[in-house]
Amino acid sequence: MTVEHPSERLVSRYARGEVDIPADEVWAVESHLESCAVCRARLADVVEGSTAALVQAVWTDLEPQLTPKARPRWNPLRGLAGWTTPAMVPWLVMTTAVTLVALLFDRFARSPDNEVSVVLLLAPVLPVLGVAVSWAKALDPMHEIVASTPRAGLYLLLRRTVSVLLVVIPTLLFAGSGTSTALWLLPCLAFTTGTLALGGLVGVTRAAAGLIAVWAAVIIAPSVAMAQPSFALHHNGLPVWGALFVLGALVVAVRRGAYADLGAHR
Repeated sequence: MTVEHPSERLVSRYARGEVDIPADEVWAVESHLESCAVCRARLADVVEGSTAALVQAVWTDLEPQLTPKARPRWNPLRGLAGWTTPAMVPWLVMTTAVTLVALLFDRFARSPDNEVSVVLLLAPVLPVLGVAVSWAKALDPMHEIVASTPRAGLYLLLRRTVSVLLVVIPTLLFAGSGTSTALWLLPCLAFTTGTLALGGLVGVTRAAAGLIAVWAAVIIAPSVAMAQPSFALHHNGLPVWGALFVLGALVVAVRRGAYADLGAHR
């Protein structure tokens, strides 16, 4: 008994899924394929060829887009922008402006009897404000997306803190060129690590607000009232600031797991 096989054209049309094939022919082809290994092999060859052609067409369209382009030159400003949030940009500009105003006041408006340097008074709290702004949930429009990333804990917190210090410290270095660098640098670093350490307990924004309030009440107010630098702004206090800096860094390192939940430490 001679078996009649579907034509090559019909098998090809069936493999491509053409919808205008008569229903009785589709039924006949499918019934024949169930019992004919030769036609199933023919169908497999047609499908494989069609798939290969489709893949090649897609690859031809995508290849120009996937070809690596020449890597642009490293731009420090672009790199810094990747570490910051949109809310930090105006704050960093404001920080620079405030520091320059403090420098002008120290140079031209401060009376000879007044020994208090405005730059020294502001130096410890300027980076703290920046860290608070960079970590404020209400000011970060990308909070939900950032919170879902694998590095949303301490790694991201340190990145944003470093980006603040990279702007604040050079500005203060220029503004405080007439005074000992250690007098403002150590309090600056101590307050920053202190904010991060307390942030693991009460949230970074709350920790920053509390430390700024304490600094204003204990250091700024008495210094302005007496027109003399507070005890914390003398060289005798440098060992204390150094110890606080190290203590804060150790607390952050020991409690690094506390920053895993980004939303809980805002």
